[in-house]
Amino acid sequence: MQDDVRDALLKVALGFRVEEVTEEYDAREGELRLVKRRETHKDVPPDLKAVKLLLEGTDYAALSDEELEAERARLKAALGECEREEAQEKA
Repeated sequence: MQDDVRDALLKVALGFRVEEVTEEYDAREGELRLVKRRETHKDVPPDLKAVKLLLEGTDYAALSDEELEAERARLKAALGECEREEAQEKA
């Protein structure tokens, strides 16, 4: 559970993109037919409060060198994943 919360907080701290799909239907002769479909993208900017919570929530001074390296690798991988998603969405 704690990792899920941290991952969600990291997503908000880095910013993300949301896709919204709106569909309108018309009911004629007992059938539903798609009349209009609209896809929109909303960019949610990075949130500095989330960054602050991430930094305050971890006592980096108490971590060993191995733990610090593991945390660095985890954050770097998460950042790389966000950057790949952004690149795919722009393509």
